Amino acid sequence: MAHSSCGKGKRQPHQSDVLPRSKMKVYFYLSTVASLTVLSGFHVIPVTAFVVPSSSFSQQALTNANAISNAQTALSLKSLKKLTISSSPVLRQSFRKQNLKTTALWESTTSSLDQDLPVPQDQPSAQMVKFRKYAQAFCNLFPIWTLLTAGTALARPSTFLSIPASTFPAQIGMLMLCMGISLKPSDFKRVAQRPAAVLLAFLGCYGVMPGLAFAIGKIMGLSPPLAAGLVLVSCINGAQASNLCTYIGQGDLALSVLMTTMTTIGAIVMTPLMGKLLLGTVVPVNAQAIALSTIQVVLAPILVGMTFNAKFPNVVQKILPFSPILGVLITCLLVGVSVAGCAGPIMSAGFQLQASAALLHALGGVAGYFLTKPFYGEDICRTFAIEFAMKSSAFGYLLATLHFSEFAVRVPAAVSIVWMTLIGSSMAVASRFFPPAECVVPDEE
Repeated sequence: MAHSSCGKGKRQPHQSDVLPRSKMKVYFYLSTVASLTVLSGFHVIPVTAFVVPSSSFSQQALTNANAISNAQTALSLKSLKKLTISSSPVLRQSFRKQNLKTTALWESTTSSLDQDLPVPQDQPSAQMVKFRKYAQAFCNLFPIWTLLTAGTALARPSTFLSIPASTFPAQIGMLMLCMGISLKPSDFKRVAQRPAAVLLAFLGCYGVMPGLAFAIGKIMGLSPPLAAGLVLVSCINGAQASNLCTYIGQGDLALSVLMTTMTTIGAIVMTPLMGKLLLGTVVPVNAQAIALSTIQVVLAPILVGMTFNAKFPNVVQKILPFSPILGVLITCLLVGVSVAGCAGPIMSAGFQLQASAALLHALGGVAGYFLTKPFYGEDICRTFAIEFAMKSSAFGYLLATLHFSEFAVRVPAAVSIVWMTLIGSSMAVASRFFPPAECVVPDEE
């Protein structure tokens, strides 16, 4: 009878409709687990699964992203409330209030997150993009600048003779510094994992090239003094300008620097040894002077450049586009001074000697490329080609002047200065037009 008295009125909540507090917590927990299980079937993934903390995101943005994740999950729970919410009016009322808070949170956090998204910075300006195009065009004309410089030095030697030879170490050191700022210690660590490559370069420098020079001298019918001068050029170390050509030609610069350093130090023993074996004459070299020069003009500038790159990477990125231009200018200046110093012997050399010197450097490049092609990638093969082709001809001219009485022995070294730079720069520019399709990935764990 008590029930009939309130038949048409508002139904009062019965005591059985209200769950005890402990049972409510258990019920809410089980319903939430069931909801998340269903959500996983619908692939509802929180936003934070895609947020990777990094310096490019502000802390506020990460906080907003986490808030959106919670809001997204709550809204998904709202859409599935029939599956998870019981008929209890207490739980229904609680979830209704929570949904209102979730909707407001979603709208506020999505609007604020858009304001905290990172904006790309340090984009190159239009002027810098234009400058890089001009710099690339300038470097692509490297062989032309070499020819013009050599021609000017031959026609008017006085143009370059005013530059003292004592500035050579400083010029080469600046050239190495331009290369060093583009290197990192990890580059040499990677190269050190391939000692066979350095050994092969050493054998090519003091084995393949002297053999080629000896054969070319015989085939071309050069006189004994000229043949001796050509062989002497082949028995010296690689040229420092090969590092610049490797850099321009997109080869392995760290490997090129290590090759040049090892062949320069090896000249202390190998140049006198090969001179005795092939020429029958001991060509003494000053071991202490070579070692000191290698440290001063090769290793020290490279280390300074690498340190500057490690400490001030942003500054290096701004000046890096200028380094190839400066390297080309320094190399042309070195060629001009070297050619001007022996312009007479170069002009008096006939076609037979000119062709022999050109063949030595060209065939050396071809041999360096194809001998390493079965074992290494394209970028390393091009590095070998440039290293084989380019010899320190100015050093050969100095040795011929000091240790051979006949003037004709120094003429091949003088001619070689022009052909070595011309062929090396041409190979570098050709590599720019045909970039390596593959690169060797270092074997690092």
